[in-house]
Amino acid sequence: MPPSRVGWSQASPSGYHRLEVSIGASIFLIAVGAILRYAITVSVSGVDITVVGLILMIAGAIGLVASLFLVTRGRDPHSRDR
Repeated sequence: MPPSRVGWSQASPSGYHRLEVSIGASIFLIAVGAILRYAITVSVSGVDITVVGLILMIAGAIGLVASLFLVTRGRDPHSRDR
């Protein structure tokens, strides 16, 4: 891959570095969502913090599943992408 592509590491031409960042970002979203959902008791006018936390946790879970799927797909010796 050309080194000018944003988000890709030169040391990892297969893109594993980007997937590791995606996994980390997904876990971060789940953690922030859990904090908003279960630990914050402040109320904001017009915004339900618990719903925002739930949405972040769902988005993080979907991102984590998708990232893990891509990592395992990349390790398959019979993958068509090689």
